[in-house]
Amino acid sequence: MMSRAIEASARSYASLDPSARAPAPDLARGVMLLAIAFAHAPLFVTKVGLGPAVLNEIAEFFHVLFVSNHARPMFAFLFGYALVQLLNRQTGRGADWVTARKLLRRRGWWLAAIGFAHMVLLVPIDILAVYGVAGVLVAGMLRAKDSTLLWVAGLSLVPATLMVGAAMWFPMSRDVSTYAAGSVAAGTRGPVELLLDRLQAWPFGLVAGVIMVVPGVLFGIWAARRQILEEPARHRTFLIRTAVIMTTLSVAGSLPVALIQADMWADPSAGALWAAAIAQPLTGYFGGIAMAGIVALLTPWATRRNNRLTTALQAMGQRSMSLYLLQSVVFIALFYPYGLGLEDDLGLAVATGVAIATWLLSLVIADLMRRAGYRGPAEILLRRLTYR
Repeated sequence: MMSRAIEASARSYASLDPSARAPAPDLARGVMLLAIAFAHAPLFVTKVGLGPAVLNEIAEFFHVLFVSNHARPMFAFLFGYALVQLLNRQTGRGADWVTARKLLRRRGWWLAAIGFAHMVLLVPIDILAVYGVAGVLVAGMLRAKDSTLLWVAGLSLVPATLMVGAAMWFPMSRDVSTYAAGSVAAGTRGPVELLLDRLQAWPFGLVAGVIMVVPGVLFGIWAARRQILEEPARHRTFLIRTAVIMTTLSVAGSLPVALIQADMWADPSAGALWAAAIAQPLTGYFGGIAMAGIVALLTPWATRRNNRLTTALQAMGQRSMSLYLLQSVVFIALFYPYGLGLEDDLGLAVATGVAIATWLLSLVIADLMRRAGYRGPAEILLRRLTYR
């Protein structure tokens, strides 16, 4: 009986018309890919200070206030939101809770396997395995009470914030750029040495990454139960209020780190440095979730216009995993020595421009796949593995 329910669900899911999907989550995933490109591209250059100083300073303020430790919570929130959508889709087609939970956990393990392959073949900054394992761990929380969900989300913010804050404090206390501390530039290392380094660091990065994303995933589950992104018009007042409050808190909490990184706040005390390093990732959770809410607020207006950009952005969100993997391919081809080798030639501002260009390329590819009726190779692979 369980296999018949899964087979029926797989056939129904494969035939699902993309136009029947709620647009806001897909649009938010499309915007999320831009945030991820912003976050990752600077990590591939060796010297973020190269190029026009003014443009680099503007780019650094932008990154600290709106990208650094914001893209990850946005992804986590949308991932948790998608878990509820998947669960509802399964139970709505006749699968019981145990069957649906097993399916979600199997999907999580396969997502982790794809992420591991992504790390082995390409780069050490994979996030697919992190979300796959997080999905497995929180699957049981999909039926938890709202109060339990929010309590666990709030409590999990403590270790997540401390971990990210410590990772920021360490380089800042030594007057080292956080980009340099998190760099994945190849430098003088060859492909084999890079692979060995990735394999050694991956288990630690996986555990740390799961701890960092769990709060956002749980908040996403809570929001999905209320269909906040699917029905933005009904939740308009709530979305406006939370977007304004969370964005304000996020900018205020990130500003001290931006001032320190730009050398506008010289020689902060040890306590002030710790407070800044903790405030930035903590309020970054608010900022990342607020970005998803802002997209939801704009969705009714965007869908009424029904222009080509909205359609392409929605298509991008429907193929977000494939296009996330494409970013790694592009960055490797541009920055690594066995590609164009631009890692020593570009600074932060130009790397940010590369992120925008990569996202625009992805937008075009997404629209071409939509026109061809092709869902995306990674999405097709994950679906086939999940439903066997």
